[in-house]
Order: sequence, then C-alpha cells, then structure tokens
Amino acid sequence: MPLYREVADDIEQLIHQGTLAPGTRIPSLRKTSRRLAVSLTTVMEAYRLLEDRGLVEVRPQSGHYVKLAAANAPPEPARTPTCDAPSELDAADLIEQLVREASQPGLVMPFGAAVPAPEFLPISRLNGLLSRAVRREPIVSQSYDSIPGRPELRRQIARLAVAGGSSLTADDLVVTTGAQEAISLALRVVVRPGDTVAIESPTYHGFLQVLENLHVKALELATDPREGICPDAVAEALSDGQLAAVVVVSSFGNPMGHRMPDQYRRLLVQRLRAARVPLIEDDTYGELGFEGPRPRTLHSFDQELATEDGAGSNVLLLSSFSKILAPGLRVGWIAPGRFRKEVVMQKYASSLATATPTQLAIADYLAAGGLSRHVRKLRRSFKDLVRRMITEIGEHFPSGTRVTRPAGGYLLWVEMPEDVDAFALHRAALAEDISITPGPIFSASGRYGNCIRLNCAVPWSDTVARAIRLVGELARSQTD
Repeated sequence: MPLYREVADDIEQLIHQGTLAPGTRIPSLRKTSRRLAVSLTTVMEAYRLLEDRGLVEVRPQSGHYVKLAAANAPPEPARTPTCDAPSELDAADLIEQLVREASQPGLVMPFGAAVPAPEFLPISRLNGLLSRAVRREPIVSQSYDSIPGRPELRRQIARLAVAGGSSLTADDLVVTTGAQEAISLALRVVVRPGDTVAIESPTYHGFLQVLENLHVKALELATDPREGICPDAVAEALSDGQLAAVVVVSSFGNPMGHRMPDQYRRLLVQRLRAARVPLIEDDTYGELGFEGPRPRTLHSFDQELATEDGAGSNVLLLSSFSKILAPGLRVGWIAPGRFRKEVVMQKYASSLATATPTQLAIADYLAAGGLSRHVRKLRRSFKDLVRRMITEIGEHFPSGTRVTRPAGGYLLWVEMPEDVDAFALHRAALAEDISITPGPIFSASGRYGNCIRLNCAVPWSDTVARAIRLVGELARSQTD
C-alpha cells in the first residue's frame, strides 16, 4: 500500500473513532509529518485523498477540517483478492434478466441501471440535430454507411482523444454500435475459445457476457476500490504465460469508480507490452472525473512506448457517448491499433455498419462545440449526487456497511455485512418498484453476494432519499 494511503487511513480511523470530531480542525501538514515521520509531500497526498473520500474539507487561510457529515460516511471496501484459478462463465441468462428488470418501465427509482436520468442529457438538442441530419442528407441518412463509420464523426472523436493524451486520426478509428459492440469486436480479434482473459474484480457484467459468448475463461485479479487493478497481480498472472488479453476500465470504472494512478498505468502498459499480451481499455467514463484534468488513457502511455521501441500498438482503446450524451443513439468507437484490419472484418461480419443518422447527429453536436460545457455540468452534478448518496447510506444501511469513494462517474459499490443476501435484497426492493443491481453478476466466480451497485445519476429529491432509506431498511431487516 502506498505510504500516503497509510497516512490517510490512520487519520480516517481517528475520524470514525470520534477522536477527530466533525467540524474540528485536523493537525497541520507539518504536525502530521513529524508525528508519523513522513515527508510533507506524503501528507499532502494523504490529505487530498481524505478530501476525495468526502471526510475532510479545506477552509482558506485556516486549514483542513473534518466535514460535518463525515461521522456518517461508511469506510471504503478493502482491496479484493485474486481468484485462485480462471472461471468458466455461465451467467448470461441471469445477467440478461437482471438488466431487463433494472430498466423496466414504471419503476419509482432506477438505481439498478447504469445510465444518467434524461434530465442530465441534451435530449432536445440531439433530437433536433437528428431531424436536421435526416432532412439535410435524406439519401445518405437512409443508406448503408462505410464499415469504419462517418469520417466527420471520426475526425471529431480524434480531436476529443487529445484530452486523454492519445494521438489519433480519423483513419485510426472504427465507429461501433455503443461500447458493448466495441468490446465484443476487441475480444473477438485477440482471443480464441478456451483462452484466459484477466479482468478487474468486480468488473462490468457486459464484459462477462461477451467472454461467455466467446467461450473464454475469466481470471479475476486483485482490484483496489480507489486505484483499480493491481499491477503486481497482473505481473503474477503473466508469469504463468496463460493470459490472452487483459480488460480494464482505467478511469472511474463500473462498478467501483476507481481511477488508476499514472504510475500504475505506465507500469501496467509496460508489463503487458513486454509480454505481448493485448490490453483492452474501456474509457467510457473517462470524461466524468470530479476534480483536476481528465485522466490520461493507458493508450497514451502505450503510444509513447511504441515511439521508443517501434514495436507497434498493444492497447485497443474504446469508448462511447452513451454515458454523457445519449444511450439510445448507440454510438461508440474503438481505436484498435495494429488490430484494425481484423476489427473492420469483424465489424462487417457482425453489423456491417453503425446507423448513419445517429452518427451524423453526434458529429454535428461535437462540431458545435458544446460538449465541454455540458460535461462540466455533469461532473458537478454527479459529484454532489454521489456524496449525498454516501451520506444517506451511512445513515440508513446496516452497521458494518462499506461504500466506495469514486473519483468520477456516478456509480457506487456498496458492501454490506455477510448475512445480507444481495439477490434477496434485489427482489425485496423490486417489489417496492426500486431497482438495484446484485453484486454477483459483476464476478465471473459469483463473488460479492453481500454487495450491490447503485446508480446515483438521478436528480435528488425526497423520493430519492426515501428510496435509499427503504433499501437500507430492507438490508437491515436481514441482519436482525
């Protein structure tokens, strides 16, 4: 564990014990540096981490103070362990059922669906652009597009990729029907039936569905709720020589919201590059960080190394506009690097081309230049909603509950006491027209039977607060 995290954990324990009460000033940087015999830089990093966890706030010209709501904030989950062996997958039917239930009409509170509420999305603007595109290009919009997608959209995507450190051209990209098709294309070109793919644990259940469909085994690797997949766990898995690929969400991942530090990104890319094991990076949530600049992609580090050694790309970078603009338009993309020819062939075989009108509408929206302002609003809104939800969970869920502190996105991973059954809780909540997502569908081996994922991207209201309290009451009833 990095030293700054040990310092942060030490202070967090003092907060939860009541030694540092809400509203009180915590020791200065220099006092903590002397007390723990660590550098000022280490203490500064620890205090920033405590701010990210929602435990500490900075008051100008005064210092760091314990937040008034910090006493109710549950601790974070611990790092998950690596599985002993790869797992065969057999949960597609269950995942499909739960995803369908999470998005069924008539729900009072859709905490189970990992999409922002319509209120956060530029729906009217996009509908107008869609109508205009069809009128402006009546023949083109009703025709098959080229396999890689509309060149004007690919140029806009290449421009956006610069913020993540990646240097792309329109010819490097293939437009897909959402990120789900992109991950499917990526895996189909790098694995074969019977192969083993390393994944985060927990991981996005959509990855597991694709792996099952391809008859590929999944190896769950140790994952930190704040920093993502552990490079040392990847190194250990590589030592067996059995990995065909590694799949990660490096920034604000689904379901834990982690953000991999840059030093870990570079190390992960270096190790996989040396082993010639392809790395598939899903950057769907990369725009949604709460603080600071947008994180660099793993792909950007790989490009630097490719320039140095001339060995070509090893990262397949993918993303979509579903989480920031419109899930229903189903527009995603992939930069497959040295696998581009194979990806184009697979795209032709699976769907021929992505729908033309939706590509035209997204391209027009991006060209108009309103995305940056829209994304800044999303970041502010989601940051506030995530912190409100954490506070409600701390007040109403069973004693012993732990919850993640995502640095971006809008999803929370909630770990409850061992005697809480996530599937039973899901059924009880659904009977109250509230959807939640049980933890085991995020695991190839069926772990996390006492965990759930919650979607915070719902406008805050008394109804939202009551729904969270009710879910907490249902969970507590299992522990009585």
